[in-house]
Amino acid sequence: MIDVLVVDDDFRVAEINAKYVGRVPGFRVAARAHSAAQALSAVQRGTIDLVVLDHYLPDETGLELVHRMREQGHGTDVIMITAAGDVATVQTAMRLGALHYLVKPFTFAALRTRLDSYAALRRTVDRVGGRGIAGQEQVDRIFSALRTTPAPPSPGLPSGHSEPTTDLICRVLHGADHPLSAHEVAAETGLSRSTAQRYLRHLEQAGRLRLSLRYGDTGRPEHRYAWVAP
Repeated sequence: MIDVLVVDDDFRVAEINAKYVGRVPGFRVAARAHSAAQALSAVQRGTIDLVVLDHYLPDETGLELVHRMREQGHGTDVIMITAAGDVATVQTAMRLGALHYLVKPFTFAALRTRLDSYAALRRTVDRVGGRGIAGQEQVDRIFSALRTTPAPPSPGLPSGHSEPTTDLICRVLHGADHPLSAHEVAAETGLSRSTAQRYLRHLEQAGRLRLSLRYGDTGRPEHRYAWVAP
């Protein structure tokens, strides 16, 4: 479970953002803060994985807060969610290591896309990190995990299919270093196995995934899916 700190000076906006975060599988809101001081105190306790951060705070800006966090050695990840859309602020956020920058107003689907890509990044880093040293292929996989749109959506999705779920499954397959079964995709995404299988079948028929068969002791083949590079 990924513990999130939601920071916004507006109590109502913080509540809405917290509810959005709580709706995404694998994430939970560990704390809320309405000032930079409150946010820094929460980060200093060492239980926060990700800060969902507004820029306009009453005591200092969100970017000033991130700068102080880095000065104090806190590597906590940051996603900016703010009305500040000027290029200078965006560039500074990038230089300070913000992983995503979402401009208000935004939809739940837009936030979920960023959170899902962040979760994919963590899974990819965990897999690669277990090997100790990353080669270029593994480094490329880490960086590509942050892409919010790994491939254009399939035209004419079948009834009952959604683009956010399609993109979520694509990100999981794109970040995997070996073909995955429907059961494994379901475990990675939080979907049911039947839902994962339905989306995988559609993506394979659309040419976005490659299907292979693996035979086990029972003699029944297991369907496994791999990302097809564009």
